[in-house]
Amino acid sequence: MAEASIYDFEAMSIEGKPAHLSTQRGKVILIVNTASACGFTPQFAGLEQLWQDYRDRGLVIVGFPSNEFGQQDPGNNDDIASFCQLNYGVSFPMMSKVQVNGTQAHPLWKWLTAEAPGLLGSKAVKWNFTKFLVGKDGRVIRRYAPTDTPESLRKDIETALAA
Repeated sequence: MAEASIYDFEAMSIEGKPAHLSTQRGKVILIVNTASACGFTPQFAGLEQLWQDYRDRGLVIVGFPSNEFGQQDPGNNDDIASFCQLNYGVSFPMMSKVQVNGTQAHPLWKWLTAEAPGLLGSKAVKWNFTKFLVGKDGRVIRRYAPTDTPESLRKDIETALAA
């Protein structure tokens, strides 16, 4: 059976507990592949601000650390969680480290990249802090490049929340 929506997936939280995305049904979800030592790492602050500003209106932000790009997140899950909390005050949900490309990619990331291909139809995630906005219906609305700042997503988030 092909997955029809984000609610068909689960992941492991950064604390090692199962996280079923079906528990977020009816919410707008922003999924981001993150890294602790990337030029885009300061986006954690902007993501946390979006979380603070919109979580009571139904936005969920989910970070997925990945070490695929320049080995920029080599730590274990505890190291990553500590880094995000200490340096950026991250309180939004973080998942266990995953691969986002290739045969070992997490099934959610295979689905996301198939649902919203990148530039010229490329399915691969090109770098850390690629973002996917998912609507209340569990379908991908849009894919964003690493260079798209969290702040620049506000209009799309507000539109999705109002839908």
